Amino acid sequence: MGLDAASGEHGQDLAAKGAGALPQTDPQTRNFERTVGGLTAINPYTSQTDVLMERMADQAAMKAMHMFTAGDPSRNATFVFFGDPDYFITNFPTNTCETCINPLFAWNHGDIQREIGQTWLGLVGPGIKRQGLSFEWIDHVDVRPTMLAVLGLSDSYLHDGRVIISAVQPAALPPSLRNHVLTLTLLGDVYKQLNAPFGLFSLSAVDVSTRALVSGSAADDSMYQTLEGRITTLTAERDALALRMKTMLDSALNGQAVNVPQAQVMIGQGVGLLLRAKALAHGSG
Repeated sequence: MGLDAASGEHGQDLAAKGAGALPQTDPQTRNFERTVGGLTAINPYTSQTDVLMERMADQAAMKAMHMFTAGDPSRNATFVFFGDPDYFITNFPTNTCETCINPLFAWNHGDIQREIGQTWLGLVGPGIKRQGLSFEWIDHVDVRPTMLAVLGLSDSYLHDGRVIISAVQPAALPPSLRNHVLTLTLLGDVYKQLNAPFGLFSLSAVDVSTRALVSGSAADDSMYQTLEGRITTLTAERDALALRMKTMLDSALNGQAVNVPQAQVMIGQGVGLLLRAKALAHGSG
């Protein structure tokens, strides 16, 4: 969701401020965010009034979720919203969808809920365990490092993922991974929850941002400023720690020795950061 400076109900007023998106703290940006956060609809099945936006995130939370690009700032949204999964939110005219309930279309995507974001991965071949269905938490960036570990290959760049150790037969793992399975598995699990877009850290950041975006008024927006500042601080700490974590995980993939005490320190720091983010999301941080 971008706030275009030359469109919308107040197009002339926005255009007068100059081309491009309005700043994050501009009063019109904040008023728009509060308005969107308060959108509701009458559920035709229950007759109850539903809040349409389940979560919202501005650029501070987008950075926590890796939804923000520094390479082309003009492509970054002012803020994004994640709707109730029971609704398909669109800008189509109402006369094109009537009640917008279509029994022929039952799949929403692009949102944040587990039923929308969860997918599956099948691994098979030499070196892969035959263990049936597993519900281990992984994401897309873990696939390539796992393939490289099994194939005995390497890349010249640092991966954002880790080897899915539990899916690989021990004999097919490099010694540097095979000798420290427990430590590296735990390090990888904590790293995922810190750095993945659907990890606990990101979801906590979005919860905080949602509370921030709907808060305050034109007269007093201090809660928004405080909460977004906290997200920014936590994200900077996360980025630094995640870089150290993935460097160790990638080095182990490439056969380098693992510093177990250092890994244990990072695991503790990661758990502490996750707890701080969760506490802030629950309003006690």
